Parts: sequence; C-alpha cells; structure tokens
Amino acid sequence: MTNILTVDKIHVYIEKSHILQGVSLNVSEGEVVGLIGRNGAGKTTTLKSIMGLMKVAEGKIVFKNSEITNKPSHIVARMGIGYAPEDRQIFSELTVEENIKLPLWVTGRNIKENEVLEDIYAVFPELKKYKTRKGTLISGGEQKMLSIARALATHPSILILDEPFEGLAPIVALRLLENIKKIRERFDIPILVTDSKAYYISKIADKVYVIERGSIIFEGKPEEIEKREDIKRVLHGLQ
Repeated sequence: MTNILTVDKIHVYIEKSHILQGVSLNVSEGEVVGLIGRNGAGKTTTLKSIMGLMKVAEGKIVFKNSEITNKPSHIVARMGIGYAPEDRQIFSELTVEENIKLPLWVTGRNIKENEVLEDIYAVFPELKKYKTRKGTLISGGEQKMLSIARALATHPSILILDEPFEGLAPIVALRLLENIKKIRERFDIPILVTDSKAYYISKIADKVYVIERGSIIFEGKPEEIEKREDIKRVLHGLQ
C-alpha cells in the first residue's frame, strides 16, 4: 500500500521540555491507524506537529510525497488533511449546517455544498435533525460529530481525529464508533485517530502505535496489545 502520511523521527520541544523524542509513524491508503497513549504521552503534540500547529525541531513529515514539516496549518489543511481537534472548536454563532459548510467558504474549494451535505448526513444522520440549531446547543457527543463532519467537508485525503471518544458516555462512544466506520466506507480515506485507551480504537484500527513519554514503544495489530503485559501496564498507568 502507498503511504499517504509519514512522520519520520520528529522531535518537538515546548520551551526546554523535550516532548516528542523521535516519533515515527505512517498511514497508508485505506488504513485506520490508532495512536494510543496516556494523557500527556504526546498524542496531541504529534497531531499538532503534523498540522503545523507546533514547531518540529528535528525530523520530517511527508504527506502524499510532499514534505509538510512546519508548514502553516492553513496550507496543510488546503493540501488535503482534515483535522478534528480534541476541543472541537465549534462556532457558537453558526448553525450546525453552517459549521459544516465553513471550510468550503474559507478554502474556496470547488465542491458543491449539496453534495457535501448529502455525504455528511449519510454518515451523521444525528446532525441532520439539528441542522438549524446553533452549533453549541447540541450535546457533547453531537459536537464531536460536528467537529469531524466539518473536517470531512472539503473531502480531504486523510482524516485526523484527536481523542474523539474522550469524555463520552459508552453508548454515545459506540454510536461515534459506528459513524467512523461509515466514514471509512463512504469516503474511502485513511484515518489517524488517537485515544488514551485501546478499547474503541481496537474495534476500527488496522494498525496501532502506542506512545509513552514522547516515544513510540509499540507498533502492531490491535489484538497484539492483549498479548503484551508490559504495554497494558503502561496504558493502565502501572509503570
């Protein structure tokens, strides 16, 4: 399979703290890849580095054969990376539908709005019910869905999701899991998704990486984690 995104031995510092210490991962066509790690392990920093929101001191990031290391985030987005941050960043003054359309207005992509909405509502039927409601007047789970829907609006070449299951009730998280499966089927794009636990990611990922203290300590199939007591102990905070 062809690599769509390659993160090659990147190092990131915040002031004098060495946050990422040689992180490498890759996402190929059609893959769902999980990045798992405890809070503070470096998951969000990795994603922000890809998106140009944090400066990479060493190493490189390549997207579709073009190096994007430290490119401005708006350029990275226009190149075809859809990003749904952990904090959602929903615009309260816009309706649900306007939030979805916003990337099209900002980027000027030549994509028909009605086609975008048809795809989005097929994946997230929950959002169609509230399309005229203000974006912050829906539930937390629906706001997570809205953030992902907005990232999909420009038909990106890859989708990056930061902690989509964080803080959700189990029944809502399972609904979102089904939504992500639909994204894979309908959009046929690779997905890079982070979480602090292996449970949800193991149900959708083809491959997982485990990050701890800014370093990748495991790469393999999700089911292989169950055989690794050392990795399970790290994820449960026992070492």
